[in-house]
Amino acid sequence: MSKQKYSLKKNITYNDELELRNNTVPYQNDISQTTAANPQKESDYEKCDLFKGRSIPELNGPLYTNWSCSTIPESKNCQLNGRKDVDYMNWKWKPDDCELQRFDAKKFLSIVLCKKLAFIGDSVARNQMESLLCLLSQGETPKDIYKDYEDRFRIFYFPAHDFTLTVFWTSFLVVGEDKGIVNGSTTNVLHIHLDKIDVNWAQKLPGVDYAVISIAHWYFRKNYLYEGGQLIGCTYCNEPDVPDLGIPFAVRKVFEYVLKYINDCKECNEDLITLVRTFAPAHFENGYWHGGGVCNRTSPYTEEQINFASSEWELRSSQVNAFEKYKNTTEGKRVEILDITRAMMMRPDGHPGPNWKDQYGQNHHDCLHWCLPGPIDIWNDLFMAVLQKNV
Repeated sequence: MSKQKYSLKKNITYNDELELRNNTVPYQNDISQTTAANPQKESDYEKCDLFKGRSIPELNGPLYTNWSCSTIPESKNCQLNGRKDVDYMNWKWKPDDCELQRFDAKKFLSIVLCKKLAFIGDSVARNQMESLLCLLSQGETPKDIYKDYEDRFRIFYFPAHDFTLTVFWTSFLVVGEDKGIVNGSTTNVLHIHLDKIDVNWAQKLPGVDYAVISIAHWYFRKNYLYEGGQLIGCTYCNEPDVPDLGIPFAVRKVFEYVLKYINDCKECNEDLITLVRTFAPAHFENGYWHGGGVCNRTSPYTEEQINFASSEWELRSSQVNAFEKYKNTTEGKRVEILDITRAMMMRPDGHPGPNWKDQYGQNHHDCLHWCLPGPIDIWNDLFMAVLQKNV
């Protein structure tokens, strides 16, 4: 099949793709057999860029449903909340040069036997943990053993594998302070210290074997940036005496600092493996959250429809640059990349959209988080592949 067959000028649909695959001869990079019929050799990952590819139909459907996974939060349970279409659950990621295995709960649990895994970040990091929890629950039922009063720090335990799965909430990875109070309320103008770690998660890092770090969405607001206690700039401040340094600058500096902090952590496990999960794009159109933004698309984009000059890709590049700087200049704890940005820029169909309710039962368009099951499960397909490739 020539690549031109996939370069459609409209959103590809599940039926479009199936018709192409059924009526043409696969080109050499296309593997039409399922993983079960043609199991991927783990060694093939060594010569494969896992993160460059396209979406193709998953003929076997999702690995779990909102019936088989009891831990799906209501806010991401899109079918329960009234979403009628189902094709968004029936796509998988196809790297250009290899076949990506479907997630295998038993294999993953064997990799993390007697280990502790922490997702460290904001609510999107929590979203990935919720996806992994559903995927793993098909292999072993976990015990929910802890949550804090805000439900931001969670611990699940898989006793048969002595495996602990946790999420540590942080908005910025570093310290972000709201110093302003107007009429008794906070201003939501934050002062971010690019070189001061957020101890709320950092103090929990010792004992962790795998850490998946990610942030970015909380940077999309007016913030003042500090280094060494001195104001050096801002984001979205539009003030003549304070340079607007941009979100990619802030994110790159934070990841450089956090990777150094983790490497220098004396109390942390020497064999701790950190994964930098790249930016997960939102897909608001005609506005943003609570500002008229919507996301009603029901099929993936082609690569030709995404913009590699966008702020999403620039943010991804700032994280990759920080990762590469660490890999090229530092000897110490292992760091790997979990680069999901390209794959998710192509998935505007995977968000709850209008099928999301707030704590008051009101519907809003959530074009930031991801339906379960849905495209976010691909992140954990890639996560398992990275572990297989590097562990």
